[in-house]
Amino acid sequence: MIGKKKGINAERELIHMFWKHGWAAIRVAGSGSSKYPSPDLLAGNNLRKLAIECKAVSSANKYIPSEGISQLEQFSKKFGAEPWIGIRFDNLGWFFLSLEDIIDVGKSFRISKEIAKERGLLFSELIS
Repeated sequence: MIGKKKGINAERELIHMFWKHGWAAIRVAGSGSSKYPSPDLLAGNNLRKLAIECKAVSSANKYIPSEGISQLEQFSKKFGAEPWIGIRFDNLGWFFLSLEDIIDVGKSFRISKEIAKERGLLFSELIS
């Protein structure tokens, strides 16, 4: 349960960041457990809509099942939103990666600290 609470707290942190910068944001109830594809967060302003799958990790790598990425992509296309992976590494803060920037390793996708630092956007870059 500690991992789930860490993830929920990270999602809430991100929601506050969006609202603080003039965006609307909500946490999607049941994301990951619904029979329909859904992201963890939806955020938007009058110009853009973002569908975000959020991860909070303490390790150097995070693996995300391919099905989760596929569902984020499906939802985003139907909803007309940009799909993003938001990942917060302990002591590094948030990075946002497009689906093209994550590494396909077969049945999952890998995001490392190095990939996040090289290819990821900071929050300020994402919303600009």
